[in-house]
Amino acid sequence: MMAKVYIEAHGCSLSLSDSEAMAGILHSVGYELSQEPSEADLNILVTCIVKGPTENRMRYRVRALSAMEKPLIVAGCMPEVEEKVLESLNPRASLLGPNSIGMIAEAVASTLSGKRFVAIRRGPEEKLGLPRLRRNPVVGIIPIASGCLGVCSFCQVRLARGRLYSYPPKAIVSEAIRAIKEGCRELWLTSQDNGCYGLDIGSSLPELIRFVAGIEGDFMVRVGMANPTYVKQFLEELLDAYKNEKVFKFLHIPIQSFCSRILCLMRRGYGPDDAMEIINAFRRTFPEGTLATDVIVGFPTETEEEFEETLEFVAKVKPEIVNISKFSPRQGTEAARLPRLPSEVVAKRSRLLTELSRKVSLERNEGWIGWEGTCIIEEPGLKPNQWIGRNMAYRPILIDEVSKNLLGKSAIVRVVGATSRCLKGKIIA
Repeated sequence: MMAKVYIEAHGCSLSLSDSEAMAGILHSVGYELSQEPSEADLNILVTCIVKGPTENRMRYRVRALSAMEKPLIVAGCMPEVEEKVLESLNPRASLLGPNSIGMIAEAVASTLSGKRFVAIRRGPEEKLGLPRLRRNPVVGIIPIASGCLGVCSFCQVRLARGRLYSYPPKAIVSEAIRAIKEGCRELWLTSQDNGCYGLDIGSSLPELIRFVAGIEGDFMVRVGMANPTYVKQFLEELLDAYKNEKVFKFLHIPIQSFCSRILCLMRRGYGPDDAMEIINAFRRTFPEGTLATDVIVGFPTETEEEFEETLEFVAKVKPEIVNISKFSPRQGTEAARLPRLPSEVVAKRSRLLTELSRKVSLERNEGWIGWEGTCIIEEPGLKPNQWIGRNMAYRPILIDEVSKNLLGKSAIVRVVGATSRCLKGKIIA
């Protein structure tokens, strides 16, 4: 019998996509996938290092899995930039970088035989067309590129994944067609930065969206995070592509700060006016659309007045989703050398922004009460007979007391309530 393998993935949708491909490759050559590390013959940890607390969590998981005294492969971003740390935690663990997932079967065979396998710091790897075991059978996570063009002073992920390597549009369309044939109702176009997609191959994000949304079938497209630096260059074309009824009216634009000086220190490549131009155009074109953004609080040297600028931005723009991160220095980055703010100051600012963002989200969500329309049921809820659907704006709708298996189905719902995190709905057809 072939060995049992356990795969645990952390981080962004790109990491989740990598773990799906690893699972698919291993399953295709005969390995059995285990649901628990204690039941496996070998464990695989797909890591994320985007934030300090996340890296601490990764170190904890490496220690915990190593304590089981079973063969271990650490994959993902951490091996690329924290190789020495991993060797100190478990010198026997095999290492697989984010551009080496196609070698997972070789890595498993070698590790199980007692030979340490290391494949890091390799060139870009195209990840389309690989066997895949989906974490959610109705969601197709489609990587469209590897790496990015950014020079952000705080980001360690760009050091791990390297420079931009866009996958050919034809290959992405083929992957999308395969996902639809396999029953996927949602297609997630994902990468480290969707905004720069295609700049290295003479294509663009709007062109890719048109290609994918033009495929026949009953599905929706979710466009992942895109930095303002590039979106401002093709804003009108992007909004036009979003008008396709198969595209969720969901825009993820990570602002990070609304202060010009801090944005310069972050080396983001845009200013507050650029961000507002994008946001205002999106709101005008899709008034019911969902706006998501990211904010780093407590960036080195940020003053109280500069933080207030970001607070005022959130209060004025009212993004439905604000992903808040406390600044944490990442090894090898420029920002790690800057003088840090006191932890109590960062904690206070994080608390203030969290309170404001929750208030804003609740206000925006309450505006949906009474809405009726179609949603796709994409996953079970946390309770029995509970389901989560997404409407055309990718708003999560929690539906209770439905005993039927609705996964992947479409339903007509009425929104009857709201929290800061989701809408509450009832099926009416």
